[in-house]
Amino acid sequence: MERRNIFLDDVRPGPEDHILVKTAEECILLLEDDEHVSHLSLDHDLGSNKSNGFEVVLYLLENEQYPDRITIHSANAAAGKKMYQHLLEGKRKGTIPERVKVTLRPLPLTFS
Repeated sequence: MERRNIFLDDVRPGPEDHILVKTAEECILLLEDDEHVSHLSLDHDLGSNKSNGFEVVLYLLENEQYPDRITIHSANAAAGKKMYQHLLEGKRKGTIPERVKVTLRPLPLTFS
């Protein structure tokens, strides 16, 4: 099975082996197409008051669709922690399978 990785961020460049998406809507569209996702890395603040990375977390939980690994990389400490805690609560309740690795790894904002 081919590895598919998604990186949601409107500012940072994505890793070379990830598909870069800049909106929650784009990310959800990729998740909806039923291709297996190995790694999903999420930012919270996406430069718009309309959508953010938390919407993707809610989508995952509502649709019970989980990549092998989910990383919250938001530099917004409070929002990143909220996303992370929601995912951990899903694991605690058994909604998210034990095989799914969830990590909180904030990345600094870098501008070139």
